[in-house]
Amino acid sequence: MKISLLAGTHSGCGKTTVMLALLQYFKARRQSVIAFKSGPDFLDPLWHRAVTGKPSYNLDTLMIGVEKSREILARQAGRADCAVIEGVMGLFDGRSGVGSTGSSADLARILNAPVMLVVDAAGISGTIVPLVAGVCAYATRMGVAIGGVIANKVGSRHHAELLRELLQEHDMPPLIAWMTKGAPVLAERHLGLVRPGEGDIPDFLPFFQVEDNALKQAFAECQLQPESDQSERQLLNGKTVAVAKDSACCFIYQANLDWLRAQGGELRFFSVLAGEPVPDAADALWLPGGYPELYAEQLAQSASWPSLRQFIENDKPVLAECGGAMILGECLINHEGEHWPMAKMLPYVSKMQDKLASLGYRQEASGARGHEFHHSVRDMAGTLPAAFDCPRGDRGVRYRNLRASYVHWFFPSAPAVVAGWLS
Repeated sequence: MKISLLAGTHSGCGKTTVMLALLQYFKARRQSVIAFKSGPDFLDPLWHRAVTGKPSYNLDTLMIGVEKSREILARQAGRADCAVIEGVMGLFDGRSGVGSTGSSADLARILNAPVMLVVDAAGISGTIVPLVAGVCAYATRMGVAIGGVIANKVGSRHHAELLRELLQEHDMPPLIAWMTKGAPVLAERHLGLVRPGEGDIPDFLPFFQVEDNALKQAFAECQLQPESDQSERQLLNGKTVAVAKDSACCFIYQANLDWLRAQGGELRFFSVLAGEPVPDAADALWLPGGYPELYAEQLAQSASWPSLRQFIENDKPVLAECGGAMILGECLINHEGEHWPMAKMLPYVSKMQDKLASLGYRQEASGARGHEFHHSVRDMAGTLPAAFDCPRGDRGVRYRNLRASYVHWFFPSAPAVVAGWLS
């Protein structure tokens, strides 16, 4: 399988638009393609899947980790002819410094993946040369190759030809594709893009021009091989795990579902939004994050609450993340200031605000890793012990065998720990 990483000079340069255009291009040419996302984002992988029809996995060198990222990529290698990894922020933006852990550059380095660099070309011509030259110089120092340039918001074919000639004249990586400035854009809201199900997928191909031979040169053969399965004790063998999955609880890492099944867990999905009860056979419950604030009125009337309360009062294990934790409180106050009653299991009110409340990678003292990103705040009306020992970020609340916080956990980061939360 051939691989390449699509990175940008900065956030907002058009990575996701170009990524979807590339996936549509491969699909139109009947080339089998699989997508990945660098970093902890939930929404971009949903768009990837909407185009390719295949799950999109998250990779990064911080939350997922080097070895797990390599393992995930290797295990998916046989599912497609080529793989495109969409980067996060700018190429060298990581947790700190330049090209540090968590950055797209660091991921490209450990995977030996060449980089396709997206440049916002609106209003520039000659400036593209020093811009690309600077990126190439630092990438080379890291052992990362820039395989080509994709220009976004190009004014005309003449503009594209000018950019191509300038890059060639100064021995820069070639212009492999460009997107014209009239291309459609994806709608956004707080936390990022809207989800694919909320509208049609735009057709980017009429606005996207590709140099096929140059594009091929921007891919390299994946050298990773999947390791043979080792016989280990399945930590959730015989357990049935109920998973809330609907438009209100939709932030789910595909690798977490894979991990639950690999540990012997049988998954039963249900919808709180539809008022479905917790499945009778469930031994444990996972309430993922999502957008409960968009469905607060419908959730206020959910018929799921009695079974959810009974499950919790019976001391069965529950892991609630972000939006999944919000629905367990007394009420949810949406952006319009409306108060909507929730499950009333925990003594707090969740209130939406216009500004970001918290953002960043998180690590529990046990070693479990995750990510926090939300606009709501929790107003506690009582006292409960902390659910997690996190030096930074939300420590959450613990009630009986329930753990709830704003952190989205990556389950394979600490298998024994997460299995303990669900046992």
